[in-house]
Amino acid sequence: MHWIRLLLIVLACGLAASFTDWLFMGVLVHDKYLETPEIWRNKLGESETKRIIASTLIGLFGSAIFIVLCRWAGALTPRSEIHMAGLVWLAVAVPIVLNNILWTKMHPLLGVSHSLGWLARFVVTGLIAGWMLG
Repeated sequence: MHWIRLLLIVLACGLAASFTDWLFMGVLVHDKYLETPEIWRNKLGESETKRIIASTLIGLFGSAIFIVLCRWAGALTPRSEIHMAGLVWLAVAVPIVLNNILWTKMHPLLGVSHSLGWLARFVVTGLIAGWMLG
């Protein structure tokens, strides 16, 4: 796959997935963040812009690697990429988020929300990449 095409697909996926991130990791259980302010780096009212940009770039990197993994594994249809999304989610995102809940004061609903956010990111990435590459 040509790297410019991959970059365009990753940007499209990143734009769509930024909305799922906003929904699952920012809106759905926002009040739960306030229950444990001591575990978050920002103080209430402090700008989060730099961390949001960094987090967005990390998400773009994750989407790019997911697309490359799907191509490498031969998951070339939207259906197979959704299956791959579920496998990657279960193998990577779920264990990390569960360990965060286990070892920090992170509210369990935040863990559920973050975990589902990663699943949504992988599914959206798979659908868009499958459509754009298909």
